[in-house]
Amino acid sequence: MEIVLKIDQRKKEAKALIEYLKNLPFVEIENMSNKKRYNTATEKAIDDARSGNTYTTNLEELRKQLYS
Repeated sequence: MEIVLKIDQRKKEAKALIEYLKNLPFVEIENMSNKKRYNTATEKAIDDARSGNTYTTNLEELRKQLYS
């Protein structure tokens, strides 16, 4: 059985707790800030949209792509 804890690392007490937990042999710590929220294709699409590497299309072309 696994338990997921979310700890706000901005407090010194939380940092101390995390350091203690790292030393326990049955505890595994994952850094959630580096974890991707979506699959690779979706992450790429989001990055492209943020950087402006997108193109416009009209509704008819979109429907052709979706229904073919």
